[in-house]
Amino acid sequence: MSSMKTIKDLKASLPQVGTVEWIGLREKRRSEVASVDQVHVSVEKGLEGDHYSKQGGKRMVTLIQKEHLDVVSSLLDMDVSPHEVRRNIVVSGINLVALHDVTFRLGEDVILKGTGYCHPCSRMEENLGPGGYNAMRGHGGITAVVVSKGDIRVGDQIKIQNEIG
Repeated sequence: MSSMKTIKDLKASLPQVGTVEWIGLREKRRSEVASVDQVHVSVEKGLEGDHYSKQGGKRMVTLIQKEHLDVVSSLLDMDVSPHEVRRNIVVSGINLVALHDVTFRLGEDVILKGTGYCHPCSRMEENLGPGGYNAMRGHGGITAVVVSKGDIRVGDQIKIQNEIG
C-alpha cells in the first residue's frame, strides 16, 4: 500500500490559513475604489455596494494576494496599493491559485468558489504606469462566485472549505 498522495488529494488538503488584509468596493465602472472594514455578501448579488453586484456570472468577487502586490511593487520599483489593481479583497498567507475551482471560507459564514484567474487589463498600464500590465501578468489573483452569504471583515480568516455544511 502506497502512502503517496494523488494530485486530487493534495488539492483537497490546503493546510495554510490566510487573512483578509483589505476590502475594496467600486460603486460604478471606472470609479475610485473605496476601502471598507467589512462588507455584506449575498448569493444573489455578491459584494453589496460593488458595481459587479449582480446575479450570475463567474466574477462576483475578485481576490489578490498581498504577496503578489509585493512582487508587482518590486517589479515596478514602486509601492502598488490595492486601490490601483482594483480587486475586491486582498489576502495574505494562502496561495490563491490553489483555490481555483475550490470552495473556500472567509470569516464565519461566507463561502466562495474560485472560478477563474483574474488577468490584468489595459487599465493596469494606466494605473501603474509603463510596464504595469506585464508586471501584473501571473499576479492578478482569482475570481469567485458566492456559495453562502454573510459578512467579511478585515482580519477574517480564509481557508479551504472541504465540505459545505
